[in-house]
Amino acid sequence: MWSTAQYRNLVRASGLYDLVVTLGFAAPWSFALLHEGLSGLHGGLGLAGEIPPFAPVHMLMANLMGSIVCVWAWLRIRHPEQRFGRYDGAGRVLFSAWMLYALLKGASGLLWGMLLLEVLWAMAQLAPVLRGRAAKTADVV
Repeated sequence: MWSTAQYRNLVRASGLYDLVVTLGFAAPWSFALLHEGLSGLHGGLGLAGEIPPFAPVHMLMANLMGSIVCVWAWLRIRHPEQRFGRYDGAGRVLFSAWMLYALLKGASGLLWGMLLLEVLWAMAQLAPVLRGRAAKTADVV
């Protein structure tokens, strides 16, 4: 079981991870470089799936996602509250579902690594919540 201090450190670490991983998506010029690098990595590794070229509306969606995730990450770094960790865990379940959907629709195999990390972060942040509910249910029975 996580202590309060350990869980706060986990929430802060998840925010730092998100900031590092997502910062490249936040602006058109950084995303252009990131997209080029990921495309090269995908091709160099000979992975299944594809990384499609991006139209302006795709760039906009990537930049919006990157911007809001960076703000959310900074909030958790500055204020690593338990409730933010729970919300982040729920968000990671959603992100994981959409990554899996994209993979099933032919997205680059590079997503498998990102999906694995999202699932691990979600499990770490939601496990204390789920354990707490299980304990309360066991007490009632």
